[in-house]
Amino acid sequence: MSAIEIRDATVDDAALVLKMIKELAASEHASGAVSATEADLRESLFGEHATAGAAICRVDSVDAGFAVYFFNFTTRQGTRGLCLEDLYVSPPYRDTGAGEALLKHLARIAVARRCSRMMWSVQDWNERATQFYRSIGMKPLNALLGRQMSGRALEEFSGCP
Repeated sequence: MSAIEIRDATVDDAALVLKMIKELAASEHASGAVSATEADLRESLFGEHATAGAAICRVDSVDAGFAVYFFNFTTRQGTRGLCLEDLYVSPPYRDTGAGEALLKHLARIAVARRCSRMMWSVQDWNERATQFYRSIGMKPLNALLGRQMSGRALEEFSGCP
Protein backbone atom coordinates (compact mmCIF):
# COMPACT_ATOMS: atom_id res chain seq x y z
CA MET A 1 0.00 0.00 0.00
CA SER A 2 1.34 3.40 -0.98
CA ALA A 3 1.86 6.22 1.49
CA ILE A 4 -0.14 9.21 0.22
CA GLU A 5 0.35 12.74 1.53
CA ILE A 6 -1.71 15.77 0.47
CA ARG A 7 -0.70 19.30 1.35
CA ASP A 8 -1.63 22.80 0.31
CA ALA A 9 0.80 24.16 -2.24
CA THR A 10 3.01 27.13 -1.36
CA VAL A 11 4.73 29.75 -3.45
CA ASP A 12 7.80 27.50 -3.46
CA ASP A 13 5.77 24.98 -5.46
CA ALA A 14 5.18 27.25 -8.48
CA ALA A 15 7.75 25.40 -10.63
CA LEU A 16 6.37 22.00 -9.61
CA VAL A 17 2.78 23.03 -10.36
CA LEU A 18 3.84 24.39 -13.75
CA LYS A 19 5.70 21.14 -14.52
CA MET A 20 2.57 19.14 -13.74
CA ILE A 21 0.36 21.51 -15.74
CA LYS A 22 2.61 20.81 -18.71
CA GLU A 23 2.42 17.04 -18.08
CA LEU A 24 -1.37 17.26 -17.97
CA ALA A 25 -1.50 19.27 -21.19
CA ALA A 26 0.80 16.76 -22.90
CA SER A 27 -1.46 13.90 -21.80
CA GLU A 28 -4.38 15.74 -23.42
CA HIS A 29 -2.40 16.38 -26.63
CA ALA A 30 -2.47 20.11 -25.88
CA SER A 31 1.15 20.92 -25.00
CA GLY A 32 1.10 24.06 -27.12
CA ALA A 33 -1.84 25.45 -25.14
CA VAL A 34 0.23 26.14 -21.99
CA SER A 35 1.27 29.77 -21.79
CA ALA A 36 1.43 29.98 -17.98
CA THR A 37 4.74 30.88 -16.37
CA GLU A 38 6.05 30.42 -12.85
CA ALA A 39 5.48 34.15 -12.31
CA ASP A 40 1.84 33.77 -13.41
CA LEU A 41 1.32 30.96 -10.92
CA ARG A 42 3.07 32.80 -8.09
CA GLU A 43 0.68 35.74 -8.63
CA SER A 44 -2.55 33.85 -9.30
CA LEU A 45 -2.14 31.07 -6.74
CA PHE A 46 -0.08 32.72 -4.00
CA GLY A 47 -0.07 36.49 -4.57
CA GLU A 48 -1.81 39.15 -2.52
CA HIS A 49 -4.92 38.92 -4.70
CA ALA A 50 -4.79 35.17 -5.38
CA THR A 51 -7.99 33.87 -6.93
CA ALA A 52 -7.18 30.17 -6.82
CA GLY A 53 -5.44 27.58 -4.71
CA ALA A 54 -3.54 24.35 -5.26
CA ALA A 55 -2.77 21.10 -3.52
CA ILE A 56 0.15 18.75 -4.03
CA CYS A 57 -0.02 14.98 -3.76
CA ARG A 58 3.01 12.88 -2.83
CA VAL A 59 3.01 9.10 -3.15
CA ASP A 60 5.79 7.28 -1.33
CA SER A 61 7.60 10.64 -0.88
CA VAL A 62 7.49 11.45 -4.63
CA ASP A 63 5.58 14.42 -6.09
CA ALA A 64 2.84 12.57 -7.97
CA GLY A 65 -0.02 14.95 -8.68
CA PHE A 66 -1.75 18.23 -8.11
CA ALA A 67 -5.12 19.93 -8.07
CA VAL A 68 -5.94 23.58 -8.77
CA TYR A 69 -9.24 25.04 -7.59
CA PHE A 70 -11.10 28.31 -7.13
CA PHE A 71 -14.37 29.42 -5.59
CA ASN A 72 -17.52 30.38 -7.44
CA PHE A 73 -20.98 31.44 -6.28
CA THR A 74 -24.44 29.97 -6.68
CA THR A 75 -27.18 32.58 -6.65
CA ARG A 76 -29.91 30.00 -6.09
CA GLN A 77 -28.42 28.88 -2.80
CA GLY A 78 -26.65 32.10 -1.93
CA THR A 79 -23.45 30.23 -1.15
CA ARG A 80 -20.02 29.67 -2.59
CA GLY A 81 -18.90 26.52 -4.32
CA LEU A 82 -15.51 25.00 -4.88
CA CYS A 83 -14.65 24.60 -8.55
CA LEU A 84 -11.89 22.15 -9.47
CA GLU A 85 -9.96 23.50 -12.45
CA ASP A 86 -7.46 20.69 -12.90
CA LEU A 87 -6.61 17.42 -11.23
CA TYR A 88 -3.67 15.38 -12.43
CA VAL A 89 -1.89 12.28 -11.18
CA SER A 90 1.24 11.13 -13.04
CA PRO A 91 0.66 7.78 -14.77
CA PRO A 92 2.92 5.67 -12.49
CA TYR A 93 0.87 6.78 -9.46
CA ARG A 94 -2.62 6.17 -10.82
CA ASP A 95 -4.61 3.47 -9.09
CA THR A 96 -2.84 4.23 -5.81
CA GLY A 97 -5.69 6.29 -4.36
CA ALA A 98 -3.90 9.57 -5.09
CA GLY A 99 -6.73 11.07 -7.16
CA GLU A 100 -9.33 10.22 -4.56
CA ALA A 101 -7.08 11.62 -1.80
CA LEU A 102 -6.76 14.91 -3.70
CA LEU A 103 -10.54 15.14 -4.18
CA LYS A 104 -11.16 14.37 -0.49
CA HIS A 105 -8.71 17.13 0.45
CA LEU A 106 -10.67 19.55 -1.71
CA ALA A 107 -13.97 18.31 -0.28
CA ARG A 108 -12.66 19.08 3.22
CA ILE A 109 -11.72 22.59 2.06
CA ALA A 110 -15.21 22.99 0.57
CA VAL A 111 -16.92 21.88 3.79
CA ALA A 112 -14.65 24.06 5.96
CA ARG A 113 -15.41 27.09 3.73
CA ARG A 114 -19.15 26.33 3.88
CA CYS A 115 -19.43 25.59 0.17
CA SER A 116 -22.69 24.00 -0.90
CA ARG A 117 -21.15 22.12 -3.81
CA MET A 118 -17.99 21.04 -5.53
CA MET A 119 -17.91 21.14 -9.32
CA TRP A 120 -15.55 20.10 -12.07
CA SER A 121 -15.50 19.20 -15.72
CA VAL A 122 -14.12 16.16 -17.44
CA GLN A 123 -13.12 15.74 -21.07
CA ASP A 124 -15.86 13.82 -22.89
CA TRP A 125 -13.29 11.34 -24.23
CA ASN A 126 -11.82 10.56 -20.81
CA GLU A 127 -13.85 7.47 -19.95
CA ARG A 128 -11.41 6.37 -17.22
CA ALA A 129 -11.88 9.64 -15.33
CA THR A 130 -15.63 9.65 -15.93
CA GLN A 131 -15.96 6.14 -14.46
CA PHE A 132 -13.84 7.11 -11.45
CA TYR A 133 -15.89 10.27 -10.83
CA ARG A 134 -19.14 8.30 -11.03
CA SER A 135 -17.77 5.80 -8.51
CA ILE A 136 -17.34 8.55 -5.90
CA GLY A 137 -20.78 10.09 -6.47
CA MET A 138 -20.23 12.74 -9.15
CA LYS A 139 -23.34 13.50 -11.18
CA PRO A 140 -23.15 14.96 -14.68
CA LEU A 141 -24.76 18.33 -15.32
CA ASN A 142 -26.56 17.22 -18.46
CA ALA A 143 -28.57 20.40 -18.90
CA LEU A 144 -25.53 22.67 -18.89
CA LEU A 145 -23.21 23.23 -21.82
CA GLY A 146 -19.85 24.81 -21.08
CA ARG A 147 -18.97 27.96 -22.99
CA GLN A 148 -15.78 29.97 -23.09
CA MET A 149 -14.64 33.30 -24.45
CA SER A 150 -10.94 34.05 -24.34
CA GLY A 151 -8.01 35.74 -26.02
CA ARG A 152 -8.75 38.08 -28.89
CA ALA A 153 -12.50 37.36 -28.85
CA LEU A 154 -12.69 38.44 -25.19
CA GLU A 155 -10.67 41.58 -25.83
CA GLU A 156 -12.80 42.56 -28.82
CA PHE A 157 -16.06 41.86 -27.03
CA SER A 158 -14.97 43.90 -23.99
CA GLY A 159 -14.35 46.97 -26.11
CA CYS A 160 -11.08 47.50 -24.24
CA PRO A 161 -7.95 48.28 -26.25
